[in-house]
Amino acid sequence: MKLNEVILELEQRFEIPQAEDFDNVGLLCGNPDRDITGILVCHDALESVVDEAVAKNHNLIVCFHPIIFSGLKSLTGKNYVERAVLKAIENKIAIYAVHTSFDNDYFGVNYRICEELGLKNQQILMPKKDNLKQLVVYVPKDFSEKVETALFAVGAGNVGFYDECSFTVSGSGTFRPLPGSDLFQGEECIREYAEEEMLYFIFEKYKQRNIINAMKAAHPYEEVAYQIYSLNNENQYSGLGRFGDFEKEMDEPEFLALVKEKFNLKVIRHSPLNGKPVKRVGVLGGSGAGGIKAAISKKCDAYLTGDIKYHDFFLSESNMLICDIGHYESEQFVVQQLFEILSEKFPKFAISKTEENTNPVNYFL
Repeated sequence: MKLNEVILELEQRFEIPQAEDFDNVGLLCGNPDRDITGILVCHDALESVVDEAVAKNHNLIVCFHPIIFSGLKSLTGKNYVERAVLKAIENKIAIYAVHTSFDNDYFGVNYRICEELGLKNQQILMPKKDNLKQLVVYVPKDFSEKVETALFAVGAGNVGFYDECSFTVSGSGTFRPLPGSDLFQGEECIREYAEEEMLYFIFEKYKQRNIINAMKAAHPYEEVAYQIYSLNNENQYSGLGRFGDFEKEMDEPEFLALVKEKFNLKVIRHSPLNGKPVKRVGVLGGSGAGGIKAAISKKCDAYLTGDIKYHDFFLSESNMLICDIGHYESEQFVVQQLFEILSEKFPKFAISKTEENTNPVNYFL
């Protein structure tokens, strides 16, 4: 199997356009036409991980964090990023990163955190906004099903756990072909009446180009009458963070003990105890201070994330227990998740989890 074939499969699962704008996801280096001998899954594609890939004869590394993030202007080996990328290129190893495309995934990083904690009634903490659109297109009645099928094939009408969603209104349309027109029906310079159907579809904005191309290819008219509207609806199935509820509330010390057990922690930095029971918990893997206000607005009793700064802890104002469990620690299940997903997609392919611990922080000697 060639790398470009693997990438097509990966991007059916990890939708790159749903990554954050600042991120650098997808294929970072590698020849798309090269045959793949095996896949090594890791958290960070450091030099030691590239060495491991060489030793295992795996020439594709699928990592969570992108090793190339910003500011890379040369490859001379002067820092850990350049050394890793240079070694990958020299050994003909491709690197592919998923990062915030997996953070924003409904079953991604934060879903697994909630599952580990045993939270129920899970929802997205910060749903994506301004990324839903609606297509309205007018189609001759006899061609309605053809156009509808073509649009479903490129992802129009996907709503949460449903696809092929649309709405149809029947009516009568008029048009008058002018000289130079390529007539589908009617006569030049004579007003034509046509029985048409108005089809409605919701879609995510990154699909727009493919949707318009599919619509025009399937539509019989030379000039297709359609409108696209931007929606204010939040996308409840894509976004950062997650929150859910315990079946039974617990006190704060009991909750902290549970977190230490589930995440194998020796220490948790947290805001002062409020003396309130914990039932609803918000989570955001990685650097999650930006989700504190959202967690408070969702009436979370506690919030788990990493990289909380000194002043961030004051944002709780005694309304919520803020817990910094560490950046790597909050994302520690990612490698296993990626391994499970890739193993299911490529059941007959050599796939390995890295044996390298790339966590750069060590709290205890």
